Amino acid sequence: MPTPAPSATEPTSPAPDIAVRLRGIGKRFPGVIANDDINIDVRRGTIHAIVGENGAGKSTLMKILYGVQPPDSGTIEINGQQVSLHSPADAIKVGVGMVFQHFMLADNLTVLENVVLGAEKRHGIGAKARAEIQRISDAYGLGIEPDRLVEDLGVGARQRVEILKVLYRGAQIVILDEPTAVLVPHEVDELFGNLRELKNEGLSVIFISHKLDEVLSVADEITVIRRGTTVKTVDPAGVTARQLAELMVGSELPSPSTEASTVTDHVLLSVEDLSLPNPGGRPLLEDISFKIHRGEILGIAGVEGNGQAELVESIMGMRPGATGRIELDGTDLSDRSTGQRREAGVGYIPEDRHRHGLLLDSPLWENRILGHQTRPPGVRHGLIHRGAAREDTQRIITEYDVRTPGPDVLARALSGGNQQKLIVGREMSSDPILLIAGHPTRGVDVGAQAAIWDHIKRARREGLAVLLISADLDELIGLSDRIEVILRGRLVGSFDPDDVTPEQLGSAMTGAGAPA
Repeated sequence: MPTPAPSATEPTSPAPDIAVRLRGIGKRFPGVIANDDINIDVRRGTIHAIVGENGAGKSTLMKILYGVQPPDSGTIEINGQQVSLHSPADAIKVGVGMVFQHFMLADNLTVLENVVLGAEKRHGIGAKARAEIQRISDAYGLGIEPDRLVEDLGVGARQRVEILKVLYRGAQIVILDEPTAVLVPHEVDELFGNLRELKNEGLSVIFISHKLDEVLSVADEITVIRRGTTVKTVDPAGVTARQLAELMVGSELPSPSTEASTVTDHVLLSVEDLSLPNPGGRPLLEDISFKIHRGEILGIAGVEGNGQAELVESIMGMRPGATGRIELDGTDLSDRSTGQRREAGVGYIPEDRHRHGLLLDSPLWENRILGHQTRPPGVRHGLIHRGAAREDTQRIITEYDVRTPGPDVLARALSGGNQQKLIVGREMSSDPILLIAGHPTRGVDVGAQAAIWDHIKRARREGLAVLLISADLDELIGLSDRIEVILRGRLVGSFDPDDVTPEQLGSAMTGAGAPA
């Protein structure tokens, strides 16, 4: 007979090794049941993975555990004591820290200022704080410089700052949401080594990931959540990635591998001698030249912060200091604005969907128009046509399997994978001839990942040129017709995906190896 969930006044007495006990957790939003009767035990000194589709309720559950959102029902126990968490400050007081998938950093502040913000009483704001930050950075190999501005950091460095913030606050229970999404293989190995050190010191790590092979390699226990409720907790030694995928989404693991070559001789994108100066420092981009043909996917591999973002933004016209020549199907775009480049046939999936891809507090139909304000169906005779925009948004929702009650829902209410599918649908609906995809499957589950891969493959079949930037080397190798490695703002090697391994790419990305 199942044990009843603990009441608010009479908490159970968990085993001494239980750090976190969640019982009967429920959370509802308008039109959506995010969590329903969630039950999880996390043991002290273990790495506990939580997996599930986007929209399954993982992020909501972790926000509840971190005090960001209150549960509508259920109880939380930390180290045997029932707690009510009304804010992240409450969670930090009981030893819970969280690294969010989308970073919570102030771009205009330094690393030190971001880390000590809200924790000034721990080590002050000066030399003592700087020394502690440096100590933690050195101890865990984070490579953080306390006095650098966050706005100058790449995505990978920003994530490491977030990890440092949690450790700085002395968390004993650390929640990591997609921590490997921006790391190359050897960095993943280093992170896992660090997590095991935390575990060995008695800390509990809650690890949210969509990369099932990583979950199986690092976790001590795995809990699967489907449609807001816990399905099963398994021992990774007794389950395969395929079985986990079936528990999550009821289907086999997707594969990024492409079909037969569709590359033609027709050049759609030509980039020549593209450079981006950096006053007082090394150029952000230097003499970048490449071509992408109709029906070709060119993959760009590189460690975060080596010029990938600057390359994309320069092609999009978002970097006014860029020099060189950019041609799209024979038309020189070098002096055109971002809007004009979009109208010329450039589709854009940004690497950070929250900062550059969506208006989170606007409805989906307004987000459908975003970036395409001069073109039908959302605009007619120079005015926004709400009815047509809503109708086309509903088409995207249906065609791209965006799981939402309808086009009037705020973008913020969608899970990460559904937000990404909306963006992909929007960009593919504008009839582009070039698709720039920056980390298109970052932070999405295997179901959404498979759908996005299919849409990229379809773009290739339909004759688009695709520029693919990804930190997932298996994705790059599987989807690309050709791979270029970027290092310190320069293209340093070209690889044939049929003949390269993730380890070889990772070596070239760090400057330790070059193509044969």
